[in-house]
Amino acid sequence: MRPTYRISAARSQDLPFLPVIQLAASALLAPYAPESVLSETTSERRFREALQGGRLWVALTGETPVGFAHVELLPSGLPHLEELGVHPSHGRQGLGTRLVTAVCDWADRQRYAELTLTTFRDAPFNMPFYARLGFKELSPADLRAELSRLVEAEAERGLDPARRVVMRWERAARA
Repeated sequence: MRPTYRISAARSQDLPFLPVIQLAASALLAPYAPESVLSETTSERRFREALQGGRLWVALTGETPVGFAHVELLPSGLPHLEELGVHPSHGRQGLGTRLVTAVCDWADRQRYAELTLTTFRDAPFNMPFYARLGFKELSPADLRAELSRLVEAEAERGLDPARRVVMRWERAARA
């Protein structure tokens, strides 16, 4: 029997599961990112801040988290999809799509005009996935200073900027 899933706002008891999901999902990116990045996890403090701010969602099977979406607010207040992760043992079930849809619905309800993210340009399951969900690539010339700084910070962590892409979802584009 296939598991049933639901998407909901994260709860405090979900937080210990998120680093485990992060590490398992990161393993799929081994050809695209250095080991130092693949072994990173988000601090509990950052997850807790996102939880308290209503910017953290989980995909659950029963009461167990198997995926999550984490949004950070950039200094200007721009929402940025910091991370999307689904445990590979629950992959290919539409959970990533459902999580991103929940984030876009939240951005729409909150009246944010846009939502951004960075992802891998050459991973076949990254950029095309987000494009199917309405995200469009931003050219380097179109990046706000805070997004350029975010790309620079990723480069400092070891991510090749040539393999990264900044994408934007716009609320008006969903109509």
